[in-house]
Parts: sequence; C-alpha cells; structure tokens
Amino acid sequence: MQQEILLKNNFFTIRNVYLTVAISVGYLLLSAFLVGFKTDQLVLIFIFNSLFYLSEGTRRFILGFSIFIVYWILFDYMKAFPNYLFNVVHIKDLYEMEKNVFSIHQHGLTLTPNEYSKLNSNSFLDVLTGIFYLMWVPVPLAFATYLFFKNKEQFVRFSLTFVWVNLLGFVVYYAFPAAPPWYIQEHGFTFIAKTAGNTAGLARFDHYFNITLFQGIYSKGSNVFAAMPSLHSSYPVIVVYYGLKNKLGKINVFFLVVMIGIWFSAVYTSHHYCLDVLAGISCAVIGIISFNYLVKQTRLREFIGYYVKVLARH
Repeated sequence: MQQEILLKNNFFTIRNVYLTVAISVGYLLLSAFLVGFKTDQLVLIFIFNSLFYLSEGTRRFILGFSIFIVYWILFDYMKAFPNYLFNVVHIKDLYEMEKNVFSIHQHGLTLTPNEYSKLNSNSFLDVLTGIFYLMWVPVPLAFATYLFFKNKEQFVRFSLTFVWVNLLGFVVYYAFPAAPPWYIQEHGFTFIAKTAGNTAGLARFDHYFNITLFQGIYSKGSNVFAAMPSLHSSYPVIVVYYGLKNKLGKINVFFLVVMIGIWFSAVYTSHHYCLDVLAGISCAVIGIISFNYLVKQTRLREFIGYYVKVLARH
C-alpha cells in the first residue's frame, strides 16, 4: 500500500507538472508566432497531457510516440519558412525531364505518366488509389504501435529512422523546390507564390463518395513546392525494411502491396512525378543506410538504449 502511494506521489511530481505546462505553453506560443493559432494545437496538447498523466503505461506510450510528434511539429512549422524563399522553384525543367524519361505516346501526343493517367482515369482506380493514399499515415503508425508493445528497441530504431528520412527529405525540399504535376495542370509554368494546396486526382475519390476528405487534408499542406522527393513514397519503404527485419511473415506481403500501391497512386493522382517517387525511394534507402551507420559509429546506440529503458520502466 505504501509502495503504491509512493509511486503515485512520484507520478504526479511538481517537476513533471512544471515541465509539461512549460512544454505546452511554449509550444502554443511558438506556434502562434510562426504559423498562427489552430485548434489542432490544443488537441495535440490535450492528447499529450492526458496520456502523460493517465497511467504509467500511457505515459510510456506518449513518450515513445513523442518522436512522431516532433516530426509533425517540424513539418507544420515549415509553413513559416516556405522553401521558394530560399531557392528557385523547378517547374518546367522538371516537367520536361519527366516527359523525356517516362514519356507515353497516345494519339500522336507525348505525355507524362500523370497526363496519361488523367486522360485515362476510371472510377475503380480513383477509389483504389484514394484508399492507398490514405494508408501513408495509419500503416506506419499502426506498425510503430505494434513494435512499441512487441520490441521497444525496434520501435525506437524505426521511429528515429522515420524522422531521419524526413529530415533528409526536408533538406532536399529547400535545396530543390519543385512543383507537383497538378500545379502545371492548374497554373502552367508560371511561378505563383503562396499557391494553395490542391487535391488533384484525389478529388475524384471525394466526388465518388460525395465527401471532402482529401480536400480537408490538402487544405492544410505545409508547402506546395515540396514535391521532390515524395516522402509519401519513402514511408512504406521504411515499413517494409523493418517488417522484413522483424520477420513478420505474411504481413510483409501486405506492406509490399501498400508500398507499390502508394507509389502508383502518387503518380496516378498527379501529386508526384515518377522522378519524385524515385527520389523518395532513394531518400528512404539512403536514410536507412546512414542511420544504421550512425548507430554503429556514434553514441546514438547509447541514446537508443537509454530511451528503451525509459519506455520499459514500470
């Protein structure tokens, strides 16, 4: 009984309360300054604090998934620093390169795969690609949740690899700002700063079901000119790698299907060029290899070990 009381007292320490309040207020103030106040920020704070104080188990869970929260915050803050302010946006040159490398000929016309898909779309593929494109968030998070309960060391490695690949992708975003295929379909080759996000071919999914699902998602996009690399194409590669590494058997077939489906959907819906998808795959492969190298050659292994102990502590 005394031990339970002691644990409760340690659970609700003044230090913990001060720390979580400081993090919450600091996050709100910084967000308001950089990107403006949004109700999503309050939802995030509510979820974090609720899970942090609900129980020991939920605290370990939210501390583990804080890696993904950091990624989400960094991605959101990109809105405050549009990449087109730092480098010239590639529009026509990328389009022409795509057409030269992956050209499709139809009725005497030379088309990019995006243009061909738009002219030859059908309801079956509209629905299928919409479903695949919805999986880029739930599948990695569901897999991370599985690893959290099954193998915490693999969970930490997977989570850190995920963030590391994103950071590499962000560097390319700013070094090589690139317009997506739908931009040219809507605006031609003229650069227009502060262009709003667009559902592109995913609008056909919304129209088929008479909903505004993708419209709501893409209205919150951080940067239209961040098409290269396609990080949507990177994420399933990371999942497949760790799925194979953890010998998940038949579930890896599902992961492989989702990976290929997302790659195809990215091009079919005019959100990415084939070149963007290849860049995303390359980013994932480079990220995985470099992360493993850093684990072996730096003190990152010690950090992973410490983090695992924190998550496993009762």
